[in-house]
Amino acid sequence: MSNLLLKLKNIASDSNFPILMALCCVHCFNDLLQAVISAVYPMLKDDLSLNFAQIGLITLVYQIAASVFQPAVGLAFDKRPFVGSLPMGMCSTTLGIILFAWSSSLAMVLVSVFLVGVGSSTLHPEASRITSLASHGRRGLAQSIFQVGGNLGTSTGPLLVALLVAPYGRHHVMWFLIISALAFYAMRPICRWYRGYLNGIKSRTSGKSQHHLPLPLSKRRTIFVIGVLLVLIFSKYIYMASLTNYYTFYLIDKFGVSIQHSQIFLFVFLVSTAVGTLVGGPIGDRYGRKPVIWVSILGTAPFSMLMPYTGLAMTVVLSFCVGFMLSSAFPAILLYSQELLPNKLGLVSGLFFGFAFGIAGVASAVLGNFADSYGIETVYHACAYMPLLGLVAYFLPNLKKDGVTTL
Repeated sequence: MSNLLLKLKNIASDSNFPILMALCCVHCFNDLLQAVISAVYPMLKDDLSLNFAQIGLITLVYQIAASVFQPAVGLAFDKRPFVGSLPMGMCSTTLGIILFAWSSSLAMVLVSVFLVGVGSSTLHPEASRITSLASHGRRGLAQSIFQVGGNLGTSTGPLLVALLVAPYGRHHVMWFLIISALAFYAMRPICRWYRGYLNGIKSRTSGKSQHHLPLPLSKRRTIFVIGVLLVLIFSKYIYMASLTNYYTFYLIDKFGVSIQHSQIFLFVFLVSTAVGTLVGGPIGDRYGRKPVIWVSILGTAPFSMLMPYTGLAMTVVLSFCVGFMLSSAFPAILLYSQELLPNKLGLVSGLFFGFAFGIAGVASAVLGNFADSYGIETVYHACAYMPLLGLVAYFLPNLKKDGVTTL
């Protein structure tokens, strides 16, 4: 912990620290708005008389919009950086939130979540790439600061829904336009810095060929390693989908808690993901990405396998442990992949964010049908074994141990 505080002190003295904090805030506001969608599911289910399969369909449409476009957006902005990319994504999210608040049919809900998903697919790869550019070499800590913003937003969303929306009705989602306005305001210094950065790059490379960093591994081995990382993302986000989208239903069904209490317990789980994210990046900087990936995913299995057999209090405790362990993996996986392809930061960020969102969407649809057929508790018995796929981390080369130079 002392080492983490020292690194935070060092990076705070960096001239780019305000930009990293602005990126953290933008990520927080964006993911808070995204979290509103799943947090309102219990009310939406009652308002429109939906079943679990239709809830899964809503999540699938949202996650596809938030995933399919991400690699394309990342590749496009790798080739032609655009200063206004972040505000453009937030415009789509804001329009989606307005429609979601007033949707009176399943079709309108699907359109609204599609727009919110498009906004997310625009923001994530670009903001992650800008974070790497502004990190001054402290990429693990910088990505953790960026990622923890998203986790805080995701965890705060359900709590605000419980306070501002659940007692009064779904139309009160309109209050979250204040968050949208704050996001636009936080983007202003980022856009100014990014414009200056791009102008500096143009002046330094005028009349020169663009410099490309060498790949740390052979092309064939790089493809294999990326495949292993995608398997790890698969295992992580299937289990995360069961918690993010159906945890409140599970608590209501098994323990008879109210909607408001279920949102508070979801908040506890999501806060744990923020803490785990903040810890994972700096540890990866010091000890290497592979140990963090290995421990965080496989180490979740004992908690996930025990959780379906415990009471309410222990379920909340175990959900915190699960969130803390699993969330520390993603910054390490993302940075590991960026180090494999150092010249394609936007493409890699889009690929991994997109794959994560896509897997979560497909898993939500499948789990929704599964819950309708076999019951919501059965979902947690089945998904508890997914973290065991963390065993495939054995096949990842340890870049620090192998002497591979990282960014």
